[in-house]
Amino acid sequence: MGIALPLSHLSLLLLLSISFNHVGHLVSADDTLIQLQCHNAEVPSTCIQCVKSDPRSQSADKVGIAAIIITCLSNNAKTLSKNMTVLASAAHDKNVKMVLQSCEKGFSVATTDLANATNMLGNKDYDKTNGLVSAALRQEVDCNQYASEYKVTIPYRMVYDMRVYEELSDAALRIIDRF
Repeated sequence: MGIALPLSHLSLLLLLSISFNHVGHLVSADDTLIQLQCHNAEVPSTCIQCVKSDPRSQSADKVGIAAIIITCLSNNAKTLSKNMTVLASAAHDKNVKMVLQSCEKGFSVATTDLANATNMLGNKDYDKTNGLVSAALRQEVDCNQYASEYKVTIPYRMVYDMRVYEELSDAALRIIDRF
């Protein structure tokens, strides 16, 4: 024996059922798009973790995913810049201090490049976006090179953050290349 519901309740129940099914499908589609976009990155898990950490990912298209990755990069660059400043202020050796200050300045420049990359992405100028992301990556590569050249030991946590920075840069460049 079934339960008789008034037509208005039945309609509402049907509408809610369709809405929940649509929302469930939308989340699945977003996850699929994120997976697809991050798939070609050297380390897809880093890309996916970055994108899923941002609430915008639930409604992001390909360009939105690239914007989220650039935001992660920018946040990483700001953190690295601050940490380099702290290390430089504690350094007693003038060469170590010079390298760390150079790295700090580089990550600061990278932050500006990434802000401009976000603007270029919004303007659909993908070549300039890629150029700016590449320039921001170059700052990290130069920092590693200077540190190696002057035999400056960078703490493991910062080395890890720099590796993540490289991985996210690679992901952003590969995604933007496919626009």
